Amino acid sequence: MSPKELLYIEDALGHTQFLMTQCRNAATQLTDPMLRQQAQQLVNGNQKLFTKFYELV
Repeated sequence: MSPKELLYIEDALGHTQFLMTQCRNAATQLTDPMLRQQAQQLVNGNQKLFTKFYELV
């Protein structure tokens, strides 16, 4: 894997971590149960994406 490809993966990992943090924060602050569940599903989806990107390294 080239250094540039590694930089792309590193960037993608950072973005997915940021999105997980934002969605977790939203899930804890939301009062509507359906919206809270949706935010949690986004956290789970981003966690899977993070794992897939991490496995590339």
